[in-house]
Amino acid sequence: METTLAKTSQQRQVVFLTMLLLLRVSGSEAIKYSMPEETESGYLVANLAKDLGLKVGELATRGARIHHRGNKDLLQLDAETGNLFLKEKLDREVLCGLTEPCVLQFQIILKNPVQFFQTELQLTDINDHSPEFPDTEMLLTIPENVHPGTVFPLKAAQDSDIGSNAVQNYTVSPNLHFHVVTHSRTDGRKYPELVLDRALDREEQPELTLILTALDGGAPRRSGMTAVHIEVVDINDNAPQFVQSLYEVQVPENIPLDALVVTVSATDLDAGIYGNVAYSLFQGSRDSQPFVIDEITGEIRLSKELDFEVAPYYNVEIAAVDGGGLSGKCTVAVQVLDVNDNAPELTISTFSSPVPENSPETVVLVFGVFDQDSGDNGRMVCSIQNEHPFLLKSTFENYYTLVTERPLDRESRAEYNITITVSDLGTPRLTTQHTITVKVSDINDNAPAFTQTSYTMFVRENNSPALHIGTISATDSDSGSNAHITYSLLPPRDPQLALDSLISINADNGQLFALRALDYEALQSFEFLVGATDGGSPALSSQALVRVVVLDDNDNVPFVLYPLQNASPPCTELLPRAAEPGYLVTKVVAVDQDSGQNAWLSFQLLKATEPGLFSVWAHNGEVRTARLLSERDVPKHKLLLLVKDNGEPQRSASVTLHVLLVDGFSQPYLPLPEVALDPTYDEDNLTLYLVVALASVSSLFLLSVLLFVGVRLCRRARASSLGGYSVPEGHLPSHLVDVSGMGTLSQSYQYEVCLMGESGTTDFKFLKPSIPNSFIADN
Repeated sequence: METTLAKTSQQRQVVFLTMLLLLRVSGSEAIKYSMPEETESGYLVANLAKDLGLKVGELATRGARIHHRGNKDLLQLDAETGNLFLKEKLDREVLCGLTEPCVLQFQIILKNPVQFFQTELQLTDINDHSPEFPDTEMLLTIPENVHPGTVFPLKAAQDSDIGSNAVQNYTVSPNLHFHVVTHSRTDGRKYPELVLDRALDREEQPELTLILTALDGGAPRRSGMTAVHIEVVDINDNAPQFVQSLYEVQVPENIPLDALVVTVSATDLDAGIYGNVAYSLFQGSRDSQPFVIDEITGEIRLSKELDFEVAPYYNVEIAAVDGGGLSGKCTVAVQVLDVNDNAPELTISTFSSPVPENSPETVVLVFGVFDQDSGDNGRMVCSIQNEHPFLLKSTFENYYTLVTERPLDRESRAEYNITITVSDLGTPRLTTQHTITVKVSDINDNAPAFTQTSYTMFVRENNSPALHIGTISATDSDSGSNAHITYSLLPPRDPQLALDSLISINADNGQLFALRALDYEALQSFEFLVGATDGGSPALSSQALVRVVVLDDNDNVPFVLYPLQNASPPCTELLPRAAEPGYLVTKVVAVDQDSGQNAWLSFQLLKATEPGLFSVWAHNGEVRTARLLSERDVPKHKLLLLVKDNGEPQRSASVTLHVLLVDGFSQPYLPLPEVALDPTYDEDNLTLYLVVALASVSSLFLLSVLLFVGVRLCRRARASSLGGYSVPEGHLPSHLVDVSGMGTLSQSYQYEVCLMGESGTTDFKFLKPSIPNSFIADN
């Protein structure tokens, strides 16, 4: 709303200031405000948040900023309340000069998202300047024979105000000869002309002085005065006349000093001194006009440099005065042509760096470009290098945003040097370049990667606790905390594997430690997963397989399965005296819980009651006769055998055998007659006979019972004939234990064993198998 107070007769001073608020319109139309000039600083212009349709405080959260062209802050925004205040007192005449209307443009820039609002503040003129004449006194020489109605041009008063506050009227002091007429130029400015009402008479009044008053239209009205001194001269009845009343000329703004602009010409029909014409700048001084005129030739030349951006045109009034004092006037309209003499300007509004990677279409930079030239000289194009993943987008008039074209990858490139080139379309083209450095910040987009997908580590059993057995390693392409890797053990796939009691890991460097001594015989190898987790948010992880292989140590002595040691009573082997050399007395069965060469067993006869009578096969533990028995051989023999492995250090166990010589066995214990002695028989024959014997037990069960009774009766008779030596009665027990394939026996079984002997026989007979459906006898 704009309010105008009427002028009263007392010309009261008015202190009420008005403001015009134009409501915001949709689209790209500007929000317009209006206020009088010279308003005190701190004045509340408007509530910007309300006019923009925003909530209270939204301007603050969206980082509202005011951008003024020319980088001079005239307004101040309270982002919390949305109030827009005047930062300093504004002088319309200083900011806009004679330009009407006086509109100050500024932009409201919001972020998240980026928005632009064009805002205009129109300064209305107040009557704060009085009219002023160029001179305090004007001199007119008027011939006495001038007829009434003759017009005499007068210099106009200057008023910095505009519109109704500028000069509106001229008055002259009361007199008998003249009155003043006010005229308007094409630009709206008023100028006075003095009109003769009554003929002059030099003899009656050779001179007179009038007071010329210029009045503006403000409230209250202001005025300025000058004295017009009139000298009445003798007759000079022809005034100079210009060839043209209006000269129009165009000059470029870069025209050099003292260059000829235009030549004006006036003629006077009088002769003598009354016909001599002198030219002068009719209005203004050299300080206000960048031109000078040669009073003889009428040549108008440039006295000061022109600047299209300051003043695009000039109206120069030229007076021609003859020797008699008569004068004529013309106007020279000088239009200044723009040349491309101003390079584009780039102003950064917001700049965001670093930019997070993997964020497409992120606004990095908001900037505006300006060129003070006009036409093509003021039109601009903006560009950046094509090799960078960024785009320039035109957003609002001469404002641009620099956005990411695609997601950035910090691991590929951590920063970009972007050169923004702004060129106008003038001739020659002027260019401005501005380089910014955009850094890319890291996000956690890379999981740790192990150097191997699986690791195999070897550790010897009986290791010391907390032994370092190996190291796993992972790398992360991210940076900072996103690349800090923490190692951990993952739950084992086998729930029966107590991994926490076996292995520990250093969370910082991935070193693996064995927490306790490992036992190859209990655990030959095991597998588990390790995880590598980075420090990002959310954390990323990966895993790798670790296989730990336990290496065997020779930490177990051979164990004798047969004959049992420390048994009560000791097991006694029966040997018939008629046995041939190579007769199989018994077989020592032993195992070693170790593996490989640590479990390779060999047998050695250390001591015998009768040296040379018995021999032991080193690889299978078979005890055989080395020669024929004689009557001189003692009936009871004790053999000491050594069972040793092939490990380092070598371990061994001793075996004690008791052998009793007998004259013979009853039929169930005799060998089959068709089986002849073959020294090359080995354990394959033994296996075959065992299978045959097992099958025979089933078919001849009844016969076996009868033979068993006969054998018992036979043994009693032979025992009495040996002079008191007692022969173990019944069967000889032997418990064989499963050792999982390590040793001479491969299956778990238990047999009750009795030897049956005859010279030339090397067989075992198993009468009562504990597992009747399957068995295997190893060599």
